[in-house]
Amino acid sequence: MSKGTLYIVPTPIGNLNDITLRALDVLRSVDVIAAEDTRHSSVLLNHFGIQATLWAVHEHNERQKADQIVQRLLDGQTIALISDAGTPLISDPGYPLVNACRAAGAHVVALPGACAAITALSAAGLPTDRFLFCGFLPAKQQAREKALQALVGESATLIYYESPRRIIDTLEALIHIFGADRPVVIAREVTKQFETYLHGSAADVLAMVQADSNQQRGEMVLLVGGAPASDDATPPEALQLLARLSQELPPKKAAKIVAEHYNLSANTLYQSQLHRS
Repeated sequence: MSKGTLYIVPTPIGNLNDITLRALDVLRSVDVIAAEDTRHSSVLLNHFGIQATLWAVHEHNERQKADQIVQRLLDGQTIALISDAGTPLISDPGYPLVNACRAAGAHVVALPGACAAITALSAAGLPTDRFLFCGFLPAKQQAREKALQALVGESATLIYYESPRRIIDTLEALIHIFGADRPVVIAREVTKQFETYLHGSAADVLAMVQADSNQQRGEMVLLVGGAPASDDATPPEALQLLARLSQELPPKKAAKIVAEHYNLSANTLYQSQLHRS
């Protein structure tokens, strides 16, 4: 018997008309649809008149479900993997399943389609030649700041997903680590009725969010401009170390330690730290 196929099928992130014709064809033709939330996905399928067998495959059970799905694929069945919105595996379940399929030699086909990160990036007005998708930042303050510190010298545009209830805390942490002048864009409710883009310096965007409670609701993509090129060619790892040490030591002492370690100017490092404060 010929092997079946696992289709990775993106679904709309808001506007239902964003689904592709190919995605609809696949969803209508497969033997099973593996959905992150079957109740949520039923709304989409019903909208397009698709009747299908649904399996719940989510972050809590996908490792257990993987063997069963792989066996069905090897027996010749076709299965579509969908998440609640957007492209599966991109801050959504699916990696353990796809990895298991590849390891077993099962056929995997990915369809192009909706992705909030890429949609927001294309309209944000920040550089797109290099970008780093970072998913969700940690919920706890210390872990969140550590994650930001690790990228303080990164020159690529950074893309995060963020919860509306944490957006103010995240912007405050970003200002503390990256500086108040770092360019920031918040893309909120992308493709939906109340889609908005807030852009400006980190301090300006924080003020906008604080001033309007409506900007503290809905799905959010947070985009951060990359670190500017340093005139003294300070290595990114030196800036990362400086940011970490400055959490525990006075700025001048932290700058002196980093300068000695990397053979740099302590005064230049100290001034760069002041600009980010």
